[in-house]
Order: sequence, then C-alpha cells, then structure tokens
Amino acid sequence: MKSPDDRDGAAPGPDTGHPDTRHPDTDHGASARTDRTRLVVGGRHPHEHYGFVNTPVFHGSTVLYPTAEDYLARRSRYKYARRGTPTSEALEAALAAIEGPACAGVCLLPSGLAAISAALLAVLDAGDHVLVSDSAYDPTRTVCDTLLVRWGISTTYYDPTIGAGIGALMQPNTKAVFVEAPGSLSFEIQDIPAIAEVAHARGAVVLMDNTWATPLYFRALDRGVDLAIQSGTKYIGGHSDIMFGCVAANARTDKALRDTVFTMGLCVGPDDMNLAQRGLRTLAVRLAAHETAALKVAQWFETRPEVLRVLHPALPSHPGHAIFKRDFTGSSGLFSVVFRPTSQGAVNAFLNALTLFGIGASWGGYESLAIPFDCTKIRTATTWQPGGPTVRFHIGLEDTDDLIADLERGFAAMTAVG
Repeated sequence: MKSPDDRDGAAPGPDTGHPDTRHPDTDHGASARTDRTRLVVGGRHPHEHYGFVNTPVFHGSTVLYPTAEDYLARRSRYKYARRGTPTSEALEAALAAIEGPACAGVCLLPSGLAAISAALLAVLDAGDHVLVSDSAYDPTRTVCDTLLVRWGISTTYYDPTIGAGIGALMQPNTKAVFVEAPGSLSFEIQDIPAIAEVAHARGAVVLMDNTWATPLYFRALDRGVDLAIQSGTKYIGGHSDIMFGCVAANARTDKALRDTVFTMGLCVGPDDMNLAQRGLRTLAVRLAAHETAALKVAQWFETRPEVLRVLHPALPSHPGHAIFKRDFTGSSGLFSVVFRPTSQGAVNAFLNALTLFGIGASWGGYESLAIPFDCTKIRTATTWQPGGPTVRFHIGLEDTDDLIADLERGFAAMTAVG
C-alpha cells in the first residue's frame, strides 16, 4: 500500500497524445455508483497505459532515477517494487473502492493467513491481551497460540454469540478483539456492531476475517471494524489458482498496518496481483451465482431425512438469522451440514461417491467442494456438540440440478453402508 509521500513528484503516465480525462473510477458521478460498477472500474486508468483496458503487469524490483539528485530526494512516483508498482496500486484502489468511505487504505499480502498475522501484529505489543472468537479459522488460533505467545501476547477465546457481553472478558491490557462471521466451519453469526461498541469504549480495536461475505455483502468498516481482512485466495481470485490476502484499514489503524507490512517485507508477486485484479472484476456476478446456488442446495439438504440441520446463516432455521438479516446484504457459497448420527464409514462413503464435489481445503473457486470436519479439538470457550457428523460444502458454479443429483448418489452410498 502506498503512503502519501510515495506519490511526491509523481511522473505523468505515458504520452498517448491525448489528455487522460476519462479515468473510470474518478470521473463525475463516481460516488453514486454501486459496488458492482466499482468492481469493474476501480483502479483502472487505461489512458495512462496507451488505452489498454487492464493495467499492465509490472515485473520488477529496481526503479531507476534520472539523476543522483532525484535519487537523493526520492523524486519518483515509485521507489522500489516492494513499496508499490502500477499493478499493486491499481489493485489496492479497486479493493478500497468496495470497502466504503471509512477505508483509509488497503495492504496486499501473500496469503490470507499472512493478512491475519500482519493485522494482529500491527495493533498488538508485548504484554497485550487479545480476545478471539472461539469459532475462528483454526490457523488464526495457531498464530495466537504460538507466534503471539512468543511475543508475550496473551489470548482469550470467547463464545462467538456473546455480543455486548464481551465486556466481561476485557482486561486492562486488552488491545484487540478478533471476530469472524460467520464462524469458520460452524457458521455462528456474531453481533459485530455490539462487540465493536464495547471494544471501542475500552480503547481496543476490532479485527474481522470477512472472507465469507466480502465487503459486497458485509461492509465491515462501516459496522465498527477497524481492520477488515480477506483471504483473496477465495472469492477475490475465484479460480483456485492464486495465494493472496488483503487488509483494509480505517484512519485509526492505517499507519500501523502499513508500517508493519513494510517493515516485515511482505508483498505479493505481480502475477498473483494481476489474477486477483482479474477475479475482482467478476466478483459481483460470481458471488451472486454462488449465493443462489448455495441457498438452493442448502434448502434441499433441509428436506433430506439423513440431515439433522443445515448451518447456513441465510436460512430462517439458523439461530443467528435475525442478526444476519440485519447486518448482511447477502450470503456466499459456503455452509455446513450436520448429518443424523451415523458412522464415519458412512460419511466417507457419501463423500467418496461424489463426482462433482472435490475433497480438499480452501473454497471460493468455481468448483464445488466437500470436507468432513470436527471442531471438538479446536474449541476452548465453547463445547462442540452438533448432534452428528459434519461436512462443510462449497457450492461452485456448476448447474445445481447436477449437484443435487450428485449428492443423491452420495446419500445412496451412505445408506448402503448403513
């Protein structure tokens, strides 16, 4: 992410022979545009690049200065590739455009976990205390239980449904609260505005893993979050072919985040930035398709005798549905299913019979996925008692009737095992 002084003495773009008066993300009326349009136009300046629609992919490290005087005064729009290129600048601008007016800047990271780690380290010092949702992504817990411990930072895990009651867990040295909604694997919804109000009153900042909803469906910074994190490997990329993360900061946390990322030397390769930017252009239409398909499949699961319940916050049956309807404008393609009690062998037979659902980690790509899971060993503030074996599904962009037919084959294989 470029700091303001990185733009001092900025050189103009290539001479195309025509003044660049048609920047699609800065012309009149830009503030009234929808997020869907912002995704398409954000960060694009075609006439700075001879009219080509997409920002070129800049492969490089060293930036040359015309003279020694220019070098000593750092008179250049770009100083060094790790500190920004036209490629990174375009992606940052496009991401910031959908985070909303509270966004002071965006940092790009080489993975979602790197984004989580950098965000935590940006706001925590030795001796501090952080509160983390008990339903958070397991690698987030690993960061807290290993790296933060070595830095002298303590962690308390809390019930994700605690809401404003989180005040009872705050200590004099509590400097941050980490939320994730819905929860990884188990899909609890948190009352983030209530948590943020309490945290801010005690001087703490709020960090959120917003990968599931993206800022299209949950404007985290507008809801009291100070650092909004996404694993861009998922929906931003959309094609299961990049590793990428990003953190959007408000004015309170922007400088601390930027300084931490720069000092740690974290940056993203130009090809992954290019693929992330390409994926971002179609995020709105893809996410809408994932939402529609996932709801259809989730509702179908609710009709199956083999299913005890479906963990999808957009369903009225979900215990956090009222908060979801209040705060979220949509849902994505990821949810979990609790089967009625059966053997692990029967669950394995179900999964092994599927031909359209891959068995593998991650999600957010165009392909459907299914993985078995058990939260028992990764909960400390709550007890995981779902009532039966659990499987997480990501519904991709295949035809939903084909996916349902595939799932029916899975249930037939489960029944055969007994």
